[in-house]
Amino acid sequence: MPIFFHILNHNITPIFILITLGFILSKKFTLDIPSLSKLLFYLLVPSFIFVNLYEAILKIEMLKIFFCGVLLLIANDILGRIVSQIRNYDVGMKNAFKNSIMFNNSGNIGLSLIILIFSSAPFVVEGKTPYLDEAITAQLMILVLQNISSNTIGFFNAGRATMTVKDSLLRVFAMPSIYAIPIVFILKHFEFDMIQTALWPALVYLKNGLVPISLLTLGAQLAKTTFDFKSVDVHLSVFTRLIIGPILAGFFIYIMGFHGVVAQTIFIAYSVPTAVNTALIAVECESCQDFASQAVMVSTIFSAVTLTLAIYLARIIFPF
Repeated sequence: MPIFFHILNHNITPIFILITLGFILSKKFTLDIPSLSKLLFYLLVPSFIFVNLYEAILKIEMLKIFFCGVLLLIANDILGRIVSQIRNYDVGMKNAFKNSIMFNNSGNIGLSLIILIFSSAPFVVEGKTPYLDEAITAQLMILVLQNISSNTIGFFNAGRATMTVKDSLLRVFAMPSIYAIPIVFILKHFEFDMIQTALWPALVYLKNGLVPISLLTLGAQLAKTTFDFKSVDVHLSVFTRLIIGPILAGFFIYIMGFHGVVAQTIFIAYSVPTAVNTALIAVECESCQDFASQAVMVSTIFSAVTLTLAIYLARIIFPF
């Protein structure tokens, strides 16, 4: 029960406060959602990816986590295709559903949750947090992968609703996020110290703005959303993300031989709700916006309960 209230108070409630503020502002004033989404995808998201990837220490174990994340993306893509075939979705809905289960909220929920868990009992030893750094690094690898893939594959998927394959690919390559990745590796290779430049603080400011602006934008979009609380498609998406997602993660954790801190981190990371970015990408591409927004909202609400169970199971299934 204490874990439940921790999650509710420190993770879920702050998110809903920002979403509510965006909702209220959109009702009171005329907010331009497309302009907000462009601010996110052309400035805040690439800065977020760049800073996190630049600061990450890439060890073999961390690259193994990255590979595990890739396998989970593929597995969820296949699962999304199967469900879409059964439900007879059109191209737009099929790809919106795939996005809703492939991409999770590993940033403002996942990362803060991992910090909370591994900096409190029973992971505190003599007033120190010996497991925290390893858990954060593992979570950051998942976070980087999720941001890279959602802003490439996610855009491609959403664009397929109204575009050809060629136009969808062109849309992906028009996103600055895709260029942030090779630039980081080039700078790392030549050991160029970005932190000492005047550009670094600006990038950090932009990176720190991603979470609040994305949540406010989601709230503004929800103010324009037509809700259908009986939607089978939304509930199917939420069930797949919050229940099937952790089961798939547990399978790949076992197959790849992860254990202890890393295993628990991966399991919890893939138990978080649908990524806010999926709704914002749907807005940017004008594809199944209502479904995407509702999938984010409903999965976030139910995750207050399912995440508590996931944390409890992670400690039992993957002990130290």
